[in-house]
Amino acid sequence: MNTKKNNLYKIQLAELALKDGSPANKTVEFEFENHDDVFDIIELVKTKKLFKDEAKAVEFGIGLKMFSEVLITNQDKDFFKALMPAFGAFMKGLKAYNQD
Repeated sequence: MNTKKNNLYKIQLAELALKDGSPANKTVEFEFENHDDVFDIIELVKTKKLFKDEAKAVEFGIGLKMFSEVLITNQDKDFFKALMPAFGAFMKGLKAYNQD
């Protein structure tokens, strides 16, 4: 799965509690590739202080990199084509963001 130009990661996700009180017992584990170092992205998001809660920075960094990799590698799909200009503008704004 891992090509030399991509980093390989593994995610393990487990339900801990459900809002309706039913038993939480689902898990999923998978590997994914990304052209960026996801840990560097997490640290960059933390440094930019986008969120007061550091856990939100981690959640955002991982989610953003996973979504953007899928978006980029599938940009020929009609449902992603319309999103590409807005996502590009969002990423430019995010990269330029400085906490005042």
